[in-house]
Formats: sequence, C-alpha cells, structure tokens
Amino acid sequence: MNRRTLILSTAAVAAGAFGGATWWVTRPGPPEGAATVAPEVMEMLERPYSPVLGPQNAPVTIVEFFDPACEACRAFHPIVKDIMAQYPDEVRVVIRYTPFHGEGSEVAIKTLEAARLQGVFIPVLEALLERQNLWASHGAPAAERIMIIAGSVGLDVDAAESQIRMPDVVAVLNQDRSDVEAVGVRQTPTFFVNGKPLDPFGADELRRLVAAEVAAAQS
Repeated sequence: MNRRTLILSTAAVAAGAFGGATWWVTRPGPPEGAATVAPEVMEMLERPYSPVLGPQNAPVTIVEFFDPACEACRAFHPIVKDIMAQYPDEVRVVIRYTPFHGEGSEVAIKTLEAARLQGVFIPVLEALLERQNLWASHGAPAAERIMIIAGSVGLDVDAAESQIRMPDVVAVLNQDRSDVEAVGVRQTPTFFVNGKPLDPFGADELRRLVAAEVAAAQS
C-alpha cells in the first residue's frame, strides 16, 4: 500500500468546497531549512495542463502528488483547503495525479479530467473524496460507482464516458505517471512547496513551510 501512516489528534469533517475543518497530524519538528529540488526536477513538478486550485499568480505553490483513492490524501484534503482559506491570495495548489491504487485510481483520475472539461472539477473532487469508502475500498473496490457519484454532483456521465477515452485525457495520466517516477514519488500525498519537499512529513510541517514561504514572498 502506498499510503502514509497517519496519527490523527483531531478530526473534523469539512463541508463544501474549500470550507473550514482541519485534521492535524501530530509529528514533532518543523520543516526548517528545506532545500529546493534540482532544476531538472523542478521542471517536472508542474505541467501546463495540471489542475490548479487558487489564483494562478499566487507567489506560493503547493504541488501535491495526489491519488483520489488514497485514504491519506482524503485526510489531508481539509488541511490543504484550510491553508488555502488562510492565504486566499498567496497560495495556489497544483494537483499531480499519482495512480498508486490500481484501476480505481485511474478511472477516478480520468473522471476528474472529464469533470474539468465540463467545468465541475471541484464538486466531483469533493464528492469522490467524501464517498471514497464507497468506491475505493481496498478490500472490495467498486470503480463502477465512480461515474455514479460524479453524476450526482453535476457530471454529464454520457459525455464523460467518451471524454475519458480522449487522447488528451489519456496523455495527462501517462505524463503524470512518468513524472511521478522521474521525481521519485513513492507515497501519497507527497508535497512540494515552492519546489521544497515536505520533509519531515506532517500537517504542522506543511503549515509551517507554507507560512515561511508566504512570509518570504511578502518581505
């Protein structure tokens, strides 16, 4: 399994897109002195087609290597939303697809790309994460439910069935898979903030690293 082992000290359910609750992961030590990745790796962290949440010209970029079937990604989603709410003009999030959980991950990723083409990316993302247990159970995955869930929040399923087979959509998945391997991502979620890897990994560490980059951008 390519999942983070999380120690959750507080949990709350976030309602709506980019709303308020946060889950904290308890782990000591701030990510101070993080070094930016090599230029050749930096070029692979973001692609022109990558989904971007937040203002395009924000000075701080969080790149998240993300698998919609990953339980840890689901747990971190409210944290990322909370950070964006705290810094609405300063932070953008770039999503890189990381299909580590087999067929279900790939179907979900292609469905998200169809949702992006239809202008309903965020509602579908929220719904797939909120109901992840219905389609991404590691004991009994049910990828056939993905389109049903997406359709319930506005996806045109008939159009999506064709869109997920489009060469451009398949190319997005293939390029992200190639970049995941080249960057050396082994677990999801994996975060980079302005090219700095989140190491050690944790919610508090992510908040501190983002805060430091926001402060540096404002100085």
